Amino acid sequence: MTTIRILAALIGGLVLAGRSAAAPADQGLALARDNGCMACHGMVHKQVGPGFAQVAARYRDDPAAPARLAGRIRSGSVGTWGRVIMPRQSRVDEAQSKLLADWVLSQPAP
Repeated sequence: MTTIRILAALIGGLVLAGRSAAAPADQGLALARDNGCMACHGMVHKQVGPGFAQVAARYRDDPAAPARLAGRIRSGSVGTWGRVIMPRQSRVDEAQSKLLADWVLSQPAP
């Protein structure tokens, strides 16, 4: 009986570990959807603003990009991708903006 409990605990731990590994990606996508990011940004290609994969491709090798993108999410920007305005996202807190920036930068190349 003890062996069964140990195996059950190990399997449960592996299942939870698998979920936590995917959690940041799931959280990033959920935040993007919940905050209306998908209204202007496509996953790959430009809609109103650039696609998330395009942003990731531009900033992939820039070590300062996560902090800069998190700031642009919260404060907005203009001129980075042409004349399109990125409005500030005042409902997104600092931790959420960092998670969103990391998620955007993790997108595969278009």
